[in-house]
Amino acid sequence: MDQIDRAILRELQIDGRLTIQELAQRVGLTSSPCMRRVRQLEQDGVIEGYRAIVNPDAVGRGFEVLVSVERDTRSVAAFEAELLEIPDVVEAYRLMGSPGCLLRVAVADLAAYEKLWTDRLTTLTGATAVNSQIIMKPIKQPRGLPVDR
Repeated sequence: MDQIDRAILRELQIDGRLTIQELAQRVGLTSSPCMRRVRQLEQDGVIEGYRAIVNPDAVGRGFEVLVSVERDTRSVAAFEAELLEIPDVVEAYRLMGSPGCLLRVAVADLAAYEKLWTDRLTTLTGATAVNSQIIMKPIKQPRGLPVDR
């Protein structure tokens, strides 16, 4: 991967809706070689997809919580399979050490989170402790990865 590929990645992380013509202009290429590079980055799995960033408040999910879950290590597969079925869990990470898992949950309000906590999170297979930290305000959110070396 060269500097032009990295420039393409930077630009697409800022705005994934750029036309090939706009992208080519920003990275100093003509359209055809730019398109070939983008396709190659997609085929190589460097670019995994494109998506819209949605305002949580606009879709009624402005109450976000970070949840740490201690779990029994004998039931990891069942635990993770159950997590995949909970749409309110928008991110989930298996961690080394304690806690075993970190989740980001997006729901409408505290009452919705309490119901989720009671009905789903505390009943996950192997969950031994569920701790919540309510997000007051996002300071820095994911907007792409640094691609420079």
